[in-house]
Amino acid sequence: MLVNADFHVHSCFSMASSKDMLIKNMAPMAKVKGLNILGTGDAFHPKWLDIIEQSTTYSGNGIYNRDDMDFVLTTEVEAKNRIHHLIIIPDIDIARELSEKLPSKNKTVDGRPKTNLSGVELLEMVREYDCLIGPAHAFTPWTGMYKSFDSIYDCYEKKVDFVELGLSADTFMADKISELKDFAFLTNSDAHSPWPHRLGREFNQISLKDISFDSIKHAFKHNTINANYGLVPNLGKYHMTACTKCYKLVDPAIAKENKMKCECGARIKKGVDFRISELASYDEPIHPSFRPKYIHLMPLAEIIAQVYDKGVTTKTVQNKWQKL
Repeated sequence: MLVNADFHVHSCFSMASSKDMLIKNMAPMAKVKGLNILGTGDAFHPKWLDIIEQSTTYSGNGIYNRDDMDFVLTTEVEAKNRIHHLIIIPDIDIARELSEKLPSKNKTVDGRPKTNLSGVELLEMVREYDCLIGPAHAFTPWTGMYKSFDSIYDCYEKKVDFVELGLSADTFMADKISELKDFAFLTNSDAHSPWPHRLGREFNQISLKDISFDSIKHAFKHNTINANYGLVPNLGKYHMTACTKCYKLVDPAIAKENKMKCECGARIKKGVDFRISELASYDEPIHPSFRPKYIHLMPLAEIIAQVYDKGVTTKTVQNKWQKL
């Protein structure tokens, strides 16, 4: 069976997330968007786990259902060097046990807990519980794995289960890096609100035996991701190299020449495009035989908003989106 899955979102407990990021709101919006499986996000937060238990029915084998929408437990963790990792978890009991085990001072406050564990240590901890793990938005300049490491194996030492590309990268960029030829790529929304232009703005079309944690694990291992859907990378927030203060876009060559200092005096951050060019093994992407097609998209509500020069959440835009 072919399913559309978005594994990376956040709950109402994450910093900068909408208070409306609740299961009761996420389920109908994800269904309208055309998703079949949605990550819960924030599954190391005790109060969020309580809400998941109260708001869903357990279908078995890691799947929780609300209003015909299936959820799988997921969380993002900020580990050593401010690197973000995405974890997919077999069930709530394991999520609770791992939450208690994770050394973190803010795990009852922020839905995305912070820990001083390295990537190696985090991988070892969650693999004991049969979780799936990989770098979240691997190339982003603030919290992506490649901002600190030149190789994924320097971060984890072992092969992880997937690489999440992030909104500012796509397959054509990532497949210029030879070491990634053996990895499954995920495209997820990292949504902080349940609006349909957020949920599923990037998603994965996957061939599964059935809707279950075991089938998801099998799909990653045996490369049965059928397609990745994602934004055109230059629509992503971190695609280009820019100043962190005045936000001026800076040519990478000039940025390096000026030792990553902007003329305004602030620091310049490498964009995803620049960072991938540094890591690239090839001038053009070389896709492994199993790599699925990558389909660029843009949320329809954002297109309508541009056409009518209105805010994307205004009644005008939302009514026209609903009608279409």
